[in-house]
Amino acid sequence: MYCGQTQTLTCLSSGELTIPRTISIPLPTNRLASSALRALSVDAELSPLVYRSFSLTTPDTSHSDDERSGAHLDGSAYSEALTVLRTEYKATTNRMLRVAVNGFMESLGVVLGVMEELDVDVLAKENA
Repeated sequence: MYCGQTQTLTCLSSGELTIPRTISIPLPTNRLASSALRALSVDAELSPLVYRSFSLTTPDTSHSDDERSGAHLDGSAYSEALTVLRTEYKATTNRMLRVAVNGFMESLGVVLGVMEELDVDVLAKENA
């Protein structure tokens, strides 16, 4: 897992500055990354002081702002290469950011645990 920091400061509607934070979680396949994105994006942030967005990226672009660097692949190959779940957070205070990320990590642990226990591909690898 890679946790990064974007160096620019962003101004929220309240006028307070925040430093955006990015959490990148590499997963074995696009199907698992897409499933994790769908499962985690169902729950909205509880506080209006926290903004969260999800996207899928390739391992090559997960550490940079250039989401299109994998565009040399054709459509289906590019889709299959999207195996990194990227979550971006913005919050008005460090405390709100910490609370939101802690909740996200708990939810992520549940999603990954379910994938490990119930996913067909994971079970096939264990039996091989």
